[in-house]
Amino acid sequence: MLKPFTIAAVLLLFATGASARAAEPTAEQLAFFENKVRPILSARCYSCHSQSAKKSKGGLTLDSREAALKGGDTGPALTPGKPAMSLLLKAVKYDGLEMPPTGKLPADEVATLTKWIEMGAPWPTTTVKPVVNPGSVLTPERLKHWAFQPLKVTDPPGATEADRKRHPVARFVLAALTAKGLKPSAPADRRTLIRRASLDLLGLPPTPEEVDAFVADASADAYPKLIDKLLASPHYGERWGRHWLDVARHSDGHGSFLDPAPLPEAWRYRDWVVKALNDDLPYDRFVKLQIAGDLIDGGREAVATGFLAVGPTYISDGGDPDTVAKAKAETLDDRVDTVTRGFLALTVSCARCHDHMFDPVPQADYYALAGVFNNTRTVDRAFAPPDAIKRAEEHKKALDAANAALKQLPKDAETDRRKELEAEVAKLKASAPPAPPRIHAVEDSGAADMPLALRGDPRKPGPVVPRRFLQALSDPKAPAWTKGSGRLQLADTVASPINPLTPRVMVNRVWQHHFGRPLVATPGNFGLLGEKPSHPELLDWLAARFVADGWSLKKLHRLIMLSDTYRQSSQFNADSFRIDGDNRYLWRTSPRKLEVEAWRDSVLAVTGELDRTVGGASVRDILGSTRRTLYAAVSRNGDKLPADEFLRLFDFPSARATVSERTTSTVPQQSLFLLNSPFMLARGKAFAERLTREAATADARIERAYALLYGRPATDDERKVAKAFLGAGAESEMWPRYAQALLSSYEFMQLR
Repeated sequence: MLKPFTIAAVLLLFATGASARAAEPTAEQLAFFENKVRPILSARCYSCHSQSAKKSKGGLTLDSREAALKGGDTGPALTPGKPAMSLLLKAVKYDGLEMPPTGKLPADEVATLTKWIEMGAPWPTTTVKPVVNPGSVLTPERLKHWAFQPLKVTDPPGATEADRKRHPVARFVLAALTAKGLKPSAPADRRTLIRRASLDLLGLPPTPEEVDAFVADASADAYPKLIDKLLASPHYGERWGRHWLDVARHSDGHGSFLDPAPLPEAWRYRDWVVKALNDDLPYDRFVKLQIAGDLIDGGREAVATGFLAVGPTYISDGGDPDTVAKAKAETLDDRVDTVTRGFLALTVSCARCHDHMFDPVPQADYYALAGVFNNTRTVDRAFAPPDAIKRAEEHKKALDAANAALKQLPKDAETDRRKELEAEVAKLKASAPPAPPRIHAVEDSGAADMPLALRGDPRKPGPVVPRRFLQALSDPKAPAWTKGSGRLQLADTVASPINPLTPRVMVNRVWQHHFGRPLVATPGNFGLLGEKPSHPELLDWLAARFVADGWSLKKLHRLIMLSDTYRQSSQFNADSFRIDGDNRYLWRTSPRKLEVEAWRDSVLAVTGELDRTVGGASVRDILGSTRRTLYAAVSRNGDKLPADEFLRLFDFPSARATVSERTTSTVPQQSLFLLNSPFMLARGKAFAERLTREAATADARIERAYALLYGRPATDDERKVAKAFLGAGAESEMWPRYAQALLSSYEFMQLR
């Protein structure tokens, strides 16, 4: 006889035995190096320890990982993962060695280097030779990089009648497969397909009734009708809004000690994103409003500028000029990085201290964009129709005037005028309209160009740089931006149909979330250090079609999801695996683990507890709520609010910077949560109660469980295991345990 937790114990062994992703640097770690570490090395070390130095002191260079690991006369500078053993860290702390000779580094820079070494000292690997001569980055070779070229639209491959009947996306994919000696997989069965589509677009599983109806629908347009129905659901915006919030590094504030402020109204930007996606707001307008919504259409959608406003706004540590300048520089760097990586997939922040080492981005380009945000400030403003705001302002003005008049009367005078004013004040207070809600937004604060900061030090100004767009993507004769901050011109340029990066980047993001892997494997870096597209012609064809279709994301989803490529099965093929083990060329659908939001929401959906209300204020303790996980209040660093620990356990990203791709881990702590957490214990009980309500016999309950969870019937072996497990103890005890074990299964948290 099976012991009570046999099924769950097997799950635990499976999870703990699974290997985590290989220890390759994540995109977030590489961004940390480029945005935080390389600027320190450049400003503090490269004058004496780089290829461009006249003579490397002590035989040490620090402009490549290999050189740092090799070290100089005193030995290796880095011991990855071991800060205490790294000579570089000892030197900057003046612990036996003293570097730089001008003085110890500030504590925050030492902390940055320490964190970097603890990560394993991630450093981008590349065969591209770094630029070491100032002013030489805008070379023809770098400007010829594929990402900076106009969209090149080619017809889908294949000229036969059979080819022309095939979906255009599948024609591109099939051509690449054929060239590699591969074949696509057979179509997925209908049960798998509806579950895949529903989880993809809504982050929720289909009901058994929806599965049965789709399986029974023999009409030719059954699948297109399903996609249209899912895209019309208000839950579509919740699912895809969460993807965008990763890019927007959205949080409810509560960052580090230099960025500690809460953002109690950040949820209004989140709700704007959800509504914009549900309304299929054209993506070019979606972009423009987030950069300059306060400057468009009278600022009616200024809430969209929460994209900028909910980012970190650093304060100085001490108030002295150096720390004030540094805090301001860090805030500007966040804005530049979020806009350029988020919309353009370019690491422009790497040019903060020097010309970009690899991409055609001179340092002046960084300060041309930083100048835009140097003339932009974060504000809290009323968020209501103009007439409502006007009424509130007029009422406040009248109340203030009555109070002022009352104060001017002699205190010892009991006059009719006093009684009249007191009555007026009481009446105004009683009739006060509700205060308009507030939003975190931005507004212009100036129109001045900004000086370039020598070696990234804002206290060492260089030449003043006119505000303009990146030179690699713009006409060199284009006029500088002089209207206000320049944000409106920036918004227009980023969202211009002749800018090839914006549609390419978004198409790549959409593809990534449908297939688990983007066409460009580095979705946050289309530069020379990034990967080349696996299907370049398909990427450009989709980007051009996206623009031609009015920048409609829903049309793009439909186009991709109706393709044979999306609809194929996840069936394993050993021969194909030997040729293309990571499925780069899409010979099958790659099974993948659901993100924490979709998994938790699915758990609540099948137990019958999910609150499907769309929108509203953030929920502080999401594990004690039945709201969708999207509505959890999260802190910027992921360590301040009740939901943080749970979300972080299941790979929720940090909101310190824009995130293009989440890591995926399988660790014992996740299985322990599934086995022991009060949340899962309660869900097991709720699921058992639902099964008992909806089915009268044990056999019927088992079938109902499998239909709700997996959209399929139970197998004979699964029925036998279930009955043996359920017969091992009292029914009131075993059904909740059985239900919890099924909810914890890998099949339930997998999209295939």
